[in-house]
Amino acid sequence: MDKISYEKIKEKTLVVTKTPIPGYNLVNILQLLAQNKFMVSPRYFPRFLYTQILIGLMTPYRIKERIKFDKKIKSTEIKHDPIFLIGHWRSGTTYLHNVLAKDKNLAYFTTFQAYLPGVFLSSEKRWKPIVASSIPKKRPMDDVDMNADFPQEDQYAIGAFSKYSYYHGWCFPKNMELYNKYVLMEDVTQKDIDNWKEIYLYLLKKITLYNNGKRLILKNQDNTGKVKLLLEIFPDAKFILIKRNPYDLYCSMMKFMSIVIPLYCIQKPPKIDDVEESMINLYIRIFKKYIQERNLIPKGNLVEIKYEDFIKEPLKQIKEIYDSLNLNNFYEHKKDFENYLLTQKGIKLSNYNLSEEIRKKIYDRWGFTFKEFGYEK
Repeated sequence: MDKISYEKIKEKTLVVTKTPIPGYNLVNILQLLAQNKFMVSPRYFPRFLYTQILIGLMTPYRIKERIKFDKKIKSTEIKHDPIFLIGHWRSGTTYLHNVLAKDKNLAYFTTFQAYLPGVFLSSEKRWKPIVASSIPKKRPMDDVDMNADFPQEDQYAIGAFSKYSYYHGWCFPKNMELYNKYVLMEDVTQKDIDNWKEIYLYLLKKITLYNNGKRLILKNQDNTGKVKLLLEIFPDAKFILIKRNPYDLYCSMMKFMSIVIPLYCIQKPPKIDDVEESMINLYIRIFKKYIQERNLIPKGNLVEIKYEDFIKEPLKQIKEIYDSLNLNNFYEHKKDFENYLLTQKGIKLSNYNLSEEIRKKIYDRWGFTFKEFGYEK
């Protein structure tokens, strides 16, 4: 893991369908381009052209959906405060989300809905095949199954509607640090905070309308740094934090970024060493803020589990989540959980070899989470 570099960056230059940008609405992409001074690297013109064609084709459908549903969306009541699944990227959030989604009392954004949040109420039949054909059957970084109907993180939906997304930093890497600020909503204006709340609430009302009022189970790693803001919107929200050994998380995250950034970007990626430093710093900021703000969560509304425990005994950990959050209906869905977990028996803990130099760097920077989350140096 000491010699990290982007994976097959030249071969990926002409891969145009994997970036999330085609799901962005027209106003948002124009604002993002202006924010980046319209800098698009020539090598990524084919990818940029593909995104603009799809955005242009979808614009009339987005307008139609706003006209037809906006009033109904805004009047939708979220009667049950959501369950927020949080934790750093590469901490097992996807696996945990997939298991919890087997609870038929809960609702979530599918991959189609998260990638194309502007058209899913009225034009699913027309646009869902586009998403289905553009995503691989397996995620390139870990071979996890992908499908247009599988649960997905709502951060993609937020990014399609606004500038407030971590993933914009992978699409526009020259401004990576700017988009990192929006993960924690620190050093931003009150107008930005209010705007983010308005957009997020609108999207959650929209997916609630689609799912006939079911309680939402929302996976969004960005939300790990937004606990206080989320409680201002949903005072009785429940939180599930999944944490992972920082050494393993570092290795998995570096592999993740080396594979995905070349698929997302429309600007030349920065040096991988700069990406590493950005990731290390953001991790520190996210978890310092989370540790500070988790005390604001009402008693009985937070449970923390370890990724390692979840991989070894997933059903036991799911029961712990239901008991801790007083969800009460574990046994109603136990068979569904068990059936899904049987299909995932091949998932095992990864083994990474790290030099003492890298181990020291990680512990020197992230040592506070080793102690806070119960991991050995």
